[in-house]
Amino acid sequence: MPVEAKVDIGARSATPPLTERQEARRRRILHASAQLASRGGFDAVQMREVAESSQVALGTLYRYFPSKVHLLVATMQDQLEHMHGTLRKKPPAGETASERVAETLMRAFRALQREPHLADAMVRALTFADRSVSPEVDQVSRQTTAIILDAMGLTDPTPAQLSAVRVIEHTWHSALITWLSGRASIAQVKIDIETVCRLIDLTEPEQKP
Repeated sequence: MPVEAKVDIGARSATPPLTERQEARRRRILHASAQLASRGGFDAVQMREVAESSQVALGTLYRYFPSKVHLLVATMQDQLEHMHGTLRKKPPAGETASERVAETLMRAFRALQREPHLADAMVRALTFADRSVSPEVDQVSRQTTAIILDAMGLTDPTPAQLSAVRVIEHTWHSALITWLSGRASIAQVKIDIETVCRLIDLTEPEQKP
């Protein structure tokens, strides 16, 4: 758990913690966002409908999430957090770190594949995100990094290993975009993920004699 704790602290240190009531309200909003996106993708997520579905005032919704893009990027972070919990209950079984990361990312990919409208909405929001959404985008990146580092079995990665993780994240995100746009098959995505994960083998610290 050290990786996850480190990531969460960094992601939330800029804002005060929510009260129990506020957190429950935020969870209802994220649930409503995911439900609407699952049914009709990016265009189906209308802020007024999200407010109605989550039983909060429209003004309250905008205080939590200033725009639909902010909301959907936060929804992606929430979905990744749930995936991380699921992956912790059933860790990848590969013998090497690269095999475990490839298995983990393909499991995450297949989870998104089961909800293509939701996946498309979240990825479009990430693509549209400008500087105002940087905190939410950073949380998505931190959560993805935590998932990969957990699969690698690392709590204190070297700079070279973190660099490899960033390249793997970029490739995974790109593969998701190309699959959603119909330009790549699942088989091609798997090959790309397995190929980029071999970078991990190149960053293994040398064993001292």
